[in-house]
Amino acid sequence: MVAEQTSGLIAPPLNVIGVLYHPHKPDSAPLAQEMREWLSARGCRVWVASSWSEEEVAQAMPGSDLVVTLGGDGSLLRAARMAAPHRALILGVNLGRLGFLAECSPDNWAGPLTQVLAGDYWIEERMMLSAETHRGDQVIGRHLALNDVVISRGTLARAIQLATYVDGEYLTTYYADGLIVATATGSTAYALAVGGPILPPELRSILIIPIAPHLSMDRAVVLSQGSKVEGQVRTDHQATLTVDGQYEFDLSNGDRVLISASSLVGRFVRVQPRNYFYHALLSRLVPSESPQCNDRNTGE
Repeated sequence: MVAEQTSGLIAPPLNVIGVLYHPHKPDSAPLAQEMREWLSARGCRVWVASSWSEEEVAQAMPGSDLVVTLGGDGSLLRAARMAAPHRALILGVNLGRLGFLAECSPDNWAGPLTQVLAGDYWIEERMMLSAETHRGDQVIGRHLALNDVVISRGTLARAIQLATYVDGEYLTTYYADGLIVATATGSTAYALAVGGPILPPELRSILIIPIAPHLSMDRAVVLSQGSKVEGQVRTDHQATLTVDGQYEFDLSNGDRVLISASSLVGRFVRVQPRNYFYHALLSRLVPSESPQCNDRNTGE
């Protein structure tokens, strides 16, 4: 995992900047237009789109140097998946509840953006997951995730069996509501809600943890860098594959999901100190009675 320092060096010019607004947050679109004018006045070429309009964003993304998201962590997850193939940098302005991934608030974005345009920032690269779904001899789906890939039961409240392999070797069979396979980034999302450990964001480890296991292994397992996970579904009813809590795909008995570290990474612009993660973590999780702590970091 690379934390690339640009301050004091010749930073790549950020000439083309996209601003993604959240279509269901009233303050987001007006802020995007304000930001467009501000950036244009400083010589940047700016495009604006809804973070939910993936086709429009896909057309605008090639050649972009920086993408600014105006929303919650869910908006950043969407942006990361779309920006990663183009190595575009990402800066989050938090309009959500938690904002684990965001760098600034809607009240103070001008200062951080001024620093970024001046090259006074560092880049935090976060591992992403590649998931491939196999049905028999066919690959029926390929997916990219920043937080997690979840194999779980469908609408019926009945557990499924998941025969799980690590690097081709049998690990165990989970009898549970599901299995979360998460990155370090995802360790503070759904995995945290089911009792998993918090991993530092720079780790390239993969975390696997069952959801409501019944008479099967109930502990989280942290895998070494480069590990590959395979989960095979055994069920007589519906099962589901969920990517970053935002996309859902049907699974059938016998389907296999192969998960490993992707060659693509999320590249986040940081102007905060390098130990920001621990301060941000404590400020959001303490006091724990706050209802904000129930956010999965996916839907905003």
